Amino acid sequence: MPDLVVPHVTKWSTEHTPLSKVTRHRSGRGIAYVDETIGDRDSQGVLWARANLAPQVGRPLFGQVHPLRQRRAMRRLLCQVCGGLADRTDDGVLWLLPDHRDDWSGWPEDMFATEPPICRPCVDVSTRLCPALRRSHVLFRSHVHEIAGVRGPRYRPGKRGVVEDGLVLVPYGDPLIPWTLAHDLARELRACVIVD
Repeated sequence: MPDLVVPHVTKWSTEHTPLSKVTRHRSGRGIAYVDETIGDRDSQGVLWARANLAPQVGRPLFGQVHPLRQRRAMRRLLCQVCGGLADRTDDGVLWLLPDHRDDWSGWPEDMFATEPPICRPCVDVSTRLCPALRRSHVLFRSHVHEIAGVRGPRYRPGKRGVVEDGLVLVPYGDPLIPWTLAHDLARELRACVIVD
């Protein structure tokens, strides 16, 4: 049996998300963990989902992304498959995503991406093994790809604490971002060029 290819950002069955009670922040404007530590927030003050690190232990949970590895890959522009540096040229960083050009004119320009970029050697493996990419995919470069926001569950005040209120993609600076528990870091992709 050939070696199983598991993307770097994939969550493993032993990487549990610790049960951390989310409550209303003492300021009343946003959420916090009851037992919050300094490492639970990013430099913008956004609360991040917790998860222990145990890569390659247990079984891979394809389709589930580990929040810390995804965040690191997006911050450092690492390949989502191998974890090495993503491919870069003068035209920009290489991205491989399902094809959504029919969804809006100009896609992927101005898109908020939560999927990290990719390196050239991992393109063929990804398009061959990933079911979503086998159906359709686009390879493109973005010359501008600034960190722009987060995706995760948003909370709202409830009668007893806070209540989860759906999954959202929120830009930094949005007044409701303090109510979002970040799971994925997003970059806004601009100056995009489709690659053959």
